[in-house]
Amino acid sequence: MSPEEGLARLSRSRFRSSFALGKQEIAYLKSIGADTLRRHARDFVHQRLAPAIPSNDGRQTPMRGHPVFIAMHACAMCCRGCLNKWWQVPLNRPLTPQQEEKIVNFLLLWIARQQRQAPRDSH
Repeated sequence: MSPEEGLARLSRSRFRSSFALGKQEIAYLKSIGADTLRRHARDFVHQRLAPAIPSNDGRQTPMRGHPVFIAMHACAMCCRGCLNKWWQVPLNRPLTPQQEEKIVNFLLLWIARQQRQAPRDSH
């Protein structure tokens, strides 16, 4: 499934499509820059999703507090159960580095779209 097909599929879910970045998250993204955002996304995916059986799986990703957390829920990449249900990622096996990078890239794509859709300041 292409990223475009994945985003379209997520947009048809009432729950997944209810997530959006607010002004505070957009401002935070501007303050940290793209490199730091990618590093944060890699760290979160590696720590929270990559292990075969993540600690507190199903409850390990907060629903707010960082743009990547919001993206993880919006993209059904918040826990191994959602990864399995939505993206057919096998349970009880560690993610490969390639899978981790694919997830990070998808999350960053969702975030980039949110940034483009954000209302612009009139100043």
